[in-house]
Amino acid sequence: MKLGQMLSLDPGDILPRETTAILAQLRENAHTMPLRQLEGVLRNAWGSNWRSRFARFDMAPIAAASIGQVHRARLATGRELAVKVQYPGVAKSIDSDIDNVAAILRMSGLVPANLDLGPLLAEAKRQLREEANYWREAEQMKHYRALLEDDPRFLVPAPVDDLLHETVLPMDYMAGSKIETLTDAPQQDRNLAVTALLDLVLKELFEFKLMQTDPNFANYRFQANTGKIVLLDFGATRQLAPDTAEQYQALLGAGLARDRTKIRQALLTMEFVSSAQIANHSAALNEIIDIVLRQLARHDRYQFDFSDRAFVKAIREKAEPIIADRNTWRVPPPDKLFVQRKISGTVLLAVTLQAKVPLEVMLDRYNPMNG
Repeated sequence: MKLGQMLSLDPGDILPRETTAILAQLRENAHTMPLRQLEGVLRNAWGSNWRSRFARFDMAPIAAASIGQVHRARLATGRELAVKVQYPGVAKSIDSDIDNVAAILRMSGLVPANLDLGPLLAEAKRQLREEANYWREAEQMKHYRALLEDDPRFLVPAPVDDLLHETVLPMDYMAGSKIETLTDAPQQDRNLAVTALLDLVLKELFEFKLMQTDPNFANYRFQANTGKIVLLDFGATRQLAPDTAEQYQALLGAGLARDRTKIRQALLTMEFVSSAQIANHSAALNEIIDIVLRQLARHDRYQFDFSDRAFVKAIREKAEPIIADRNTWRVPPPDKLFVQRKISGTVLLAVTLQAKVPLEVMLDRYNPMNG
């Protein structure tokens, strides 16, 4: 399901739009628990008299995803809640599910036999265990509320500590529409929303050194009446490795300087490309870098147009021989892969909303050449 969620973010560059539309249902419309099972989870968390705490608890979920489903509720005090309820057995099945996916990848031949997936699989298990740990997610939610309390662009719900359980996470209910509904909004509204989200990613990477690494569009809600973005789901929040920000900053500085040699060296240092790929496909890698640099140069530094996607086809064509050379494949460090997942997902949202943002100005704030 998580793989399908990530594929659903594709704006049409890889998969047909009809396919991504179908996969988009996995973001929050998965199968739900039978009522008897749901009742059992709530009774186990809050006791047999759990309903006495609430003025209302809607047994039909308002959203359902890979680890749990979400219900509307109102406490006897009148506080409106969204209650995340974990599917029974999810936490215990993580290791076997990841191992099964790895076995399928091996048997299908989708990955080379000499490619070491061990570190990535271990990290995937760790992150999924963390996502299934609602105690931890509640703490990360509080942390983000503190980090963003002075930023008027965002809202973060507060958890309800006295109802918190390892399988149930109650939090403030915050109204909002799916972030994708902004596709029908005025250009200025789309630009402001994407600018805010890209700015948040940059702050996570270079200032907070802490990142919510799941870019699932369902984790964002937009309030048309306030212009604010509601941030949801902090299970995939992770502290970044000490060298991650430094290496991304080196890549950023090389890109802003339009220095192809330093860009390639930064990609090698970060292990996004291998020395074998540089040795075998130096010309193709240079051409890909040049395509990206030309794309940056095409746009005003105050208005990068994410709807301009003609260059993607050219990159794909240049990358084909590199991808086909399976003996040069390597898995980048998991920490950077999870960061890149968030960056890429946020860019895909910008593409979906066809936003125009001051991208180069935003990046230049973190340019190491500026001191």
